[in-house]
Amino acid sequence: MSEQPEESLFEAPPMGEQERMVEAILFASVEPVTVKELADRMPHGADPAEALVYLKKRYEGRGVHLVRVGDAWAMRTAGDLGFLMQKETVETRKLSRAAIETLAIVAYHQPVTRAEIEEIRGVSVSRGTIDQLIEMEWIRFGRRRMTPGRPVTFVVTQEFLDHFGLENARDLPGLKELRSAGLLDNRPQPGGLTRDDDDDDDESPEGQNELFED
Repeated sequence: MSEQPEESLFEAPPMGEQERMVEAILFASVEPVTVKELADRMPHGADPAEALVYLKKRYEGRGVHLVRVGDAWAMRTAGDLGFLMQKETVETRKLSRAAIETLAIVAYHQPVTRAEIEEIRGVSVSRGTIDQLIEMEWIRFGRRRMTPGRPVTFVVTQEFLDHFGLENARDLPGLKELRSAGLLDNRPQPGGLTRDDDDDDDESPEGQNELFED
């Protein structure tokens, strides 16, 4: 729902000018910007939500698109023109299989506790795996469960959605697709719950790291 602009004694700028303001803010911002943040920067009486509608339409078919990332908006290069950016230096960070599976479980079952992650994977999750995903800003702490011990939960971040070009977690591929690709396996390991040893040094199998490259 669009946020209602504040009442003001001053006349709001023409919508065309508001579009230019929103465009300038988004291009200058490294991170996606929410409607509230836009409203805080624009003159009183401006309606950034409406300006975004016109701006999104104006950029359709262009080399740069206006995309929604969670509750925020950002300017992004059109997907079919990504090859033009290949000269940029890219640092690749590979995730272990344990980290890939943990990230997938958080994305599809959020909010989820560590115990629930371990139950789904069938193995114990090391602290290093969780710390790595938090350090990459792909998962964060959610609300504590109102159950004995009040365990903390984990959820994916806006940075995770932005990295994979998703508006929200519902846009992720299905669990069946992940399992068929070998990215998620909820079958318990023989002998019950075991520990993920050396999961920080275990590189993901060939073909899997491409999905989670940074």
